[in-house]
Order: sequence, then C-alpha cells, then structure tokens
Amino acid sequence: MKLLLTSGGVRNPTIHAALERLLGRPVEQCRALVVPTAQWGHPACGPASVRGLVAADPVFRGFTGLGWASLGVLELTALPTIGADRWVPWVQDADVLLVDGGDATYLAHWMRESGLAELLPTLPDLVWVGVSAGSMVMTPRIGSDFVQWPGAPDDRTLGVVDFAIFPHLEAFPGNSRADAERWAADIGVPSYAIDEQTAIQVVDGAVEVVSEGTWLTFGADSRG
Repeated sequence: MKLLLTSGGVRNPTIHAALERLLGRPVEQCRALVVPTAQWGHPACGPASVRGLVAADPVFRGFTGLGWASLGVLELTALPTIGADRWVPWVQDADVLLVDGGDATYLAHWMRESGLAELLPTLPDLVWVGVSAGSMVMTPRIGSDFVQWPGAPDDRTLGVVDFAIFPHLEAFPGNSRADAERWAADIGVPSYAIDEQTAIQVVDGAVEVVSEGTWLTFGADSRG
C-alpha cells in the first residue's frame, strides 16, 4: 500500500500534489471508498458527522469533497456479515481508501475483524489516505490520551509503520506543542506531531513529510 497519513485531510496544494503522485493520475479519474468506521468509536461523532462525511459537506472538502470520479462507502462493521466474496472486489476495484477519524483503536479492531487488515498487503497499488485516527491506526500505538472507545484493551493499533502520530497540532485544546512533547515522552517509538497542513507519505518503507505547515519529530531515530 501507499500511505498518505494526514491530520486534517488534503488541505493545501502540496499535499494534493503528493496525493496525485501516489494515485498516478488526477483525483477526478480515481474511484474512492470512504471508511467512516472510526467515527462510531468516538463520543464526539455520530450520525450527523458520518452523514457530513459521506455527503462531502464543506468541512470535508479536502477529503470526500475532492472531486473523485466515484465515491462509495465501505462500512467495516458490516463486512463480517456479508462475506468476503461481496466486499473484497469492491476494495480491489478502488484506487483509494479515504479513512476518516474517530477512535483509532475501534478502527483497528474492525479492520482485523472484517479482514481488511489482512487484505491490504495484497494491494500494492491501493492508496490509503487517513485523517487523524485513520492515520494513527497504521502506527504501533497511539497513547492512552487518544483512546476514547471503552472496549479498547489498550492503546495498540496495527503497527503497519514503525512511528507514532500526534495529530491536530495546535488545532485544539490538549493538542499544543507541550502536550505533544509529553505524549512523545511516553509513546516509546519515534514519532511525529503534525498540524492540519501536514501529511506523512510512506511508500515502500520510505517516509517523507509533505507540509505547508508545522510538524515536529521526536525520538533518536525519528525521521524529518
């Protein structure tokens, strides 16, 4: 897979250009599936926010509202009950998965339960665009402060990449530079704190920060 791990979506021309390089053609020619599942695990989300995501409301203009050739919904909680013979071709036919925020531990749970986590390594040309928890789910762990799902056994996620992500740098109370520094001191792996104008691109293990904003790295082996 090709990963574009963002905090707030495709917010500027630099991230947009990186996305189209990963896709290999303009957004307008690409088929997207949006994954809203992480929202159900977070108390700040619900039916209205999921509707806005799927309907590409203005707040999602840098994500579902980018002008995709087609936009479908992949709800992971439904997949175990309908069978892989139905949903696997949907993912195989997509150019990009748009994976929204919410709770990353809830998303990781349903990625495993649905079989999507197992399928993804077989799709090297698929592009994964994450927002917030949709990016954090690919890391080894997220830190206890970001766990909002009561069913989470701990803060571990999928570990597809070997670094952690602190999103929404300076965007909300509790996401200050000082908060990021405290989080990084306990996370135990190299890590990045990224703002809404920043993304982390990962292709074949090569990590590149794509930004018109502010980002920080932590850890002796962190990249940047």
